[in-house]
Amino acid sequence: MVNIYVSRHGQDADNANGILNGHRNGPLTDLGRQQATDVAHKMLDAGFRFSTSGNDAPEGKTILSAIYSSPLVRALHTARIFADVLKDGASDEGKVELLDDLIERDFGIMAGLPTSSITAICGEDKILATDTINYFLDPEGAETFPQLIDRAKRLVTHIDELTKDLPSDSSILLVTHGDFGKMLYAAYYDILWEDVLRQFHFGNSEVLLLSKDSFSDKAHVFETQQFNA
Repeated sequence: MVNIYVSRHGQDADNANGILNGHRNGPLTDLGRQQATDVAHKMLDAGFRFSTSGNDAPEGKTILSAIYSSPLVRALHTARIFADVLKDGASDEGKVELLDDLIERDFGIMAGLPTSSITAICGEDKILATDTINYFLDPEGAETFPQLIDRAKRLVTHIDELTKDLPSDSSILLVTHGDFGKMLYAAYYDILWEDVLRQFHFGNSEVLLLSKDSFSDKAHVFETQQFNA
């Protein structure tokens, strides 16, 4: 299977205001656009390029053969920033493609509420608390983490089919969201979802690597040290 790089979207207004977003569909903030641009340039400096031409990667370069995004605008805008920067002025016609399964977790009744209300609404026995985030488990209408794992496994199978004609050392980029990105990581490495929620924070525009040659405890490739919800 190809190497899969996974990025979370840049900051949106809900992140900035401490609001639980889920499927809410607001755009990036100025900071969110800057986060995506900064990480894209870090990738460019590290030798990443986006090209769908099918040419072999020059020595020391990593070619992203495709960039896929969640349909939510905060992820799509982030993905387009990555694509524009990583084309590095080339005339390549490659465009960001949408994958519906990259959408964020459905937050159910929690969508639009302050992050500070999670414990009061859900109860301490229905959250998983970490140093940075309180994760609600199963409020009304919300996808559960086991359901996200099932969706992530389905997506991995779909990606395997989409990329079956690419060389095994090829790379792609997925732009998604905090909760689903972590469950995608858990599904790929067959790790308990509870352990992944505790293992690391997935900040805005940060990039993870899913690869048969990468150890599961070496999550981050590029970090921003942002701790939005």
